[in-house]
Amino acid sequence: MKIGFDNDKYLRIQSEHIRQRIAQFGNKLYLELGGKLFDDFHASRVLPGFQPDSKLRMLAQLADTAEIVIVISARDIERNKVRTDLGITYDMDVLRLREAFISRGFCVNSVVVTHYNGQSSADAFRDKLHRLGITTYCHYTIEGYPTNVDLIDSDEGFGRNDYIETSRPLVIVTAPGPGSGKMAVCLSQLYNEHKRGVEAGYAKFETFPVWSLPLKHPVNIAYEAATADLNDVNMIDPFHLEAYGKTAINYNRDIEIFPVLNALFEGIYGHNPYKSPTDMGVNMVGFCISDDEVCCHASLDEIIRRHFTALNRLAKGEACDSEVSKIALLMKQARITTAFRRPVEAARARAASSGVPCSAIELPDGEIITSETSELLGTSAALLLNAIKHLAGIDHGVHLIPQVMIEPIQHTKTAYLRSRNKRLHTDEVLVALSVLSTHDEQCRRALDSLPLLKGCQVHSTVMLGEVDRKIYTKLGVGFTCDPTASH
Repeated sequence: MKIGFDNDKYLRIQSEHIRQRIAQFGNKLYLELGGKLFDDFHASRVLPGFQPDSKLRMLAQLADTAEIVIVISARDIERNKVRTDLGITYDMDVLRLREAFISRGFCVNSVVVTHYNGQSSADAFRDKLHRLGITTYCHYTIEGYPTNVDLIDSDEGFGRNDYIETSRPLVIVTAPGPGSGKMAVCLSQLYNEHKRGVEAGYAKFETFPVWSLPLKHPVNIAYEAATADLNDVNMIDPFHLEAYGKTAINYNRDIEIFPVLNALFEGIYGHNPYKSPTDMGVNMVGFCISDDEVCCHASLDEIIRRHFTALNRLAKGEACDSEVSKIALLMKQARITTAFRRPVEAARARAASSGVPCSAIELPDGEIITSETSELLGTSAALLLNAIKHLAGIDHGVHLIPQVMIEPIQHTKTAYLRSRNKRLHTDEVLVALSVLSTHDEQCRRALDSLPLLKGCQVHSTVMLGEVDRKIYTKLGVGFTCDPTASH
């Protein structure tokens, strides 16, 4: 995989920039952390070289001065909102995040339940946290938030919220997902700190859109594609342009809320330390791109990946037409079609000639390997075998897993496990190879080639099952599929 991002530079200059912002506000900063902290796979896809846990590793350099507050909305608890990438509810993810932070040496202060108005599900969650010895606070729904500034900046607004006891210079405010109320928690703390004679500051740490890149840079277009379901729109920050005469990129929600934030800051401090929403950010990722061409190519590929993801979601009734239409428009802006992603055309061409579901993978050297569904193997399992045979220098005609071994596995699947699909999946193929590798040198060489698949790209002409998706993800393989159900 070609590298287009200097991760070491990022760790260095990003942590230093946050230190400077802490010092700017008298050694007390509330840092709203947007996006994913230690599993940011979107960033690692569009900025090859960016590690999924880069932000966490960067913040680890500030761990001695930082504490973490995790925010969850009572509304999300009540409706059992799920993180689609992990398949767990937000309340479960709060516990997962907490354990992950603690295991990495961070101080986790507490959990704040926002939008609280006595929901029984939120009370049950707080009771659960209390039994686990976790401190919780409540922040209440404020009528007219965020525009009713007079009420918000009062003892009946922010003043009604629980004050979060903190002790370190940097307070990182994060959440399982968007809409949790992170910004309101930060601003509420500023109000209550001010009442206690502490002039704390606020900053926002969000990776995308990248303010220092052009509006229509592929990295920024890819962010719009990633948030098509939220209908986020990248924009030139008009406040930044007016204040400094310089172009900076932000997105519609931050730009729309800035006049309100300006009024809130003036209500708390008597003045606003920031002249634009871009000023509030501390993101330095745009200065760490080492190869713009590599990042552009990866971002264009990501836009297409989002296109296929939306089509699959629509086919399963999980998305609406507007999400698909928006990404299609973004593809036109980027002047690309699905043909830009080379495995797509290769898989479709083989499917057209064979009449069965097919897959294709682009290997690190640019070689395209294809496969098709058979009586023995699903198309993903066949593709995996074909790819690692090629990487290990094994002749394509060699059958690594003999049919006499596959048939008993199929019998177990259908006769005992009641599976309607007797074909082997990717995980079953890997287990069979592992068993054979103890006495078969070619199987061992094939397995040893698996790490070479990291960063490779796959396309399937049918929607992948959960097992195959997980195997590709664990191997670091990017994948897309046509919105056609497999049979």
